[in-house]
Amino acid sequence: MRDYPNDQDLRDLQKRYHLFTHLNAAIIDAEREKVCHEGPLQELVVGLKANIASIGANWSAGLRHRAAITAQNDAHLTKRLRDHGARILPGLNMDAAALGGATDNPDFGRTANPRAPDHTAGGSSGGSAAAVAAGRLCDVAIGTDTLGSIRIPASYCGVFGLKPTFGLIGRSGIVPLAPSLDTAGILAARASDVWPVLHALAGPDDGDIDSQPAPAEWAIQKPAPDAQGLRIGIPQQVGAVDCTPETLAALASARTTLEQAGAHVVTIDMPEWDPAKLRQKAFLVTEAEGATAFADGLGIAGTLPRTVEKLLTYGSTLSAAKLVAAMAEIRAVRMQLARSFAQVDLLLMPTTPQRAFHADAPAPANQADFTALANAGGVPALAVPIEVTGQALPASVQLVGPAWSEPMMIGLAMLLEGDV
Repeated sequence: MRDYPNDQDLRDLQKRYHLFTHLNAAIIDAEREKVCHEGPLQELVVGLKANIASIGANWSAGLRHRAAITAQNDAHLTKRLRDHGARILPGLNMDAAALGGATDNPDFGRTANPRAPDHTAGGSSGGSAAAVAAGRLCDVAIGTDTLGSIRIPASYCGVFGLKPTFGLIGRSGIVPLAPSLDTAGILAARASDVWPVLHALAGPDDGDIDSQPAPAEWAIQKPAPDAQGLRIGIPQQVGAVDCTPETLAALASARTTLEQAGAHVVTIDMPEWDPAKLRQKAFLVTEAEGATAFADGLGIAGTLPRTVEKLLTYGSTLSAAKLVAAMAEIRAVRMQLARSFAQVDLLLMPTTPQRAFHADAPAPANQADFTALANAGGVPALAVPIEVTGQALPASVQLVGPAWSEPMMIGLAMLLEGDV
């Protein structure tokens, strides 16, 4: 628990890492003066990605043509955070329209990675991950994840990043990209901070047609660092992705820790999952749904950043055959996950095939090869940082589980963190 950041800290961190789309002193002052409700998140400082509405704050979604839009109401999740006692820090930087993986925004600037400022923070929730990693700003932050946009920056910045079960956190008041894949989730410096925030955010959202209640027993569980007797699978398809040595070493280290704690870790085959193919097909769906979500911007030339306009224009022209084939691939992988979870309790794999890349380098094409799986399946996934001895940049592993397995995954993350 930390105090709401003072103006000097905000200015210093913004200058150093460019964490916000832009800092609005009046908004920050208004948030600082608000009286918190009593609740389990009492005085917790929670940062919000710039596509999440916070009443009175700019609601840009990282887009220049939305920069002057002020949210007239809180998003569903923002209201739940306030109702449970949290303080809000809005406007964290992001890729334009949440369509990207580097948070190098042509209109609002590039967010630097606090672990290595000349490297990317990842995206599209890079501002959220960097705000947590910076250490002086917020306890946790909220991002959105379509194909890995929480877990990729979590991996690069060395924080925990949860994409929960699809429908668990209501999305009304969030600017959408691809509603069939979009999920709001949590970034935190400690695994134990994830559960109380997730517990507070869970609940019905009448404004989100995909909102669904968790099972009754879900809410009364308590994450515990206990792997005894669990069966954990490492898909052999991990070997089909070009991973750096540090990434594979982190995976091996996590495996050893879990086995020493009593888990039975096995290699399993997931023949219906081709990581690169799924990522490509799911991205087609993202482009097509994004073209609908941002149709107003596409209708006026020059409104959207050039790269975003190009991708969404392509999405608007996709043939029915290509779209049907892409959705069929997603369904096949969803069924593969169901079969896999009949064999094992959880999956273990890298979060990203590489660590953070240099800010001037192009984003690797395969950085979402592992993260897209959970979005396609609608299942929860949690990125867990693994330190690399003697180096500033961490690696990361990912736990993927069946729907509603968040408490078990958070407990294992606590174990991997050493919080026992």
